[in-house]
Amino acid sequence: MSNTTPVTVGLDVHARSVRLAAVRGDELLEERTLPYDHEAVERAIGRWPGAQACYEAGPTGFGLQRYLTAAGVDCAVVAPALVPQRPGDRVKTDTRDARSLARLHQGGLLETIWVPDPATEAARDLIRAREDARIDRMRDRHRLSKFCLRNDLTMPGRSWGVARRDWLSRQSFENPARQRAFETYCHTVNLVDARIETLEEEIRQVATEGPWSPLVARLRCLRGIDTLSALGIAVEIGDFHRFGGAEKFMGFVGLVPSEHSSGEKRARGSITKVGNTHVRRLLVEAAWHSRLRPRVSYRLARRQRGADPMVIERAWRAQQRLHRRWRRMSARGKSHQKIVVACARELAGFVWAIATEQPLRDA
Repeated sequence: MSNTTPVTVGLDVHARSVRLAAVRGDELLEERTLPYDHEAVERAIGRWPGAQACYEAGPTGFGLQRYLTAAGVDCAVVAPALVPQRPGDRVKTDTRDARSLARLHQGGLLETIWVPDPATEAARDLIRAREDARIDRMRDRHRLSKFCLRNDLTMPGRSWGVARRDWLSRQSFENPARQRAFETYCHTVNLVDARIETLEEEIRQVATEGPWSPLVARLRCLRGIDTLSALGIAVEIGDFHRFGGAEKFMGFVGLVPSEHSSGEKRARGSITKVGNTHVRRLLVEAAWHSRLRPRVSYRLARRQRGADPMVIERAWRAQQRLHRRWRRMSARGKSHQKIVVACARELAGFVWAIATEQPLRDA
């Protein structure tokens, strides 16, 4: 193998160690285990000028990639779910993983992912912290409601409003142990509510003062998307221009149907559910508004105040188109779950068009 052939380095990155495998063509140049130290990894790869490195995205984040890129090393982060696997291969070791990454990357068979800058990643962490708190609140509320149910108490109303909280404040139990358990459950719910309120205030500040404020303002013109959802979509996706069209963006968030076709047989199944789960959930939640008649409410009008008329016109077209889709599918007897996913898929197209500021076309 010619020495002019570039070296490809596969890195199997863990919390305390990095397994390195360097290949040139069919030749395995070196294998070694390094400590998880950015400088040590950079020195090891620096032995081969012009080497290309890669590792799988994971809990260790993007710090190693940023350091190597700043040091002049071509380092890519690849999607773990899209790494080719041999059928029947059930042997998995760090050594085999590093070799496989190096050889697949050398052949151009790995799908690289977009690496966010530190500011975008920090905003993404804030959004995900709020998402974790939302899940914790749902669990804590369920625990409290089930505690009440076990003690022959049924909470009033169907939502956690003022009436339910006032009712909880007036409950008491004769048994001291049960009273202590009840107070603990209530205190936990109050704590997570305060946590979410603090996080949402921080998110609003980031959305209005950060570099994403113009994009957030445009996305808020869509029905069902307010500050939290708009910022969540913006920081999770990052650069919308990396998608060549709306269809590619729909596929990235996993809202396109799966397909298994061969020869003359063509079969489509449920959506692929690949890509960013958080963005897909936000789009589906927003798409539930499509069942309502198109209108501009007072709150939506306030969000659209001062926006680009072209964005407002596109948002209005989105309402009309999604509502027509909902009515047509409902008339055919489709379930609401399938309808809302279909509307979320089209809403993703409008989100991409607004984010990339595509010109309006005649309807």
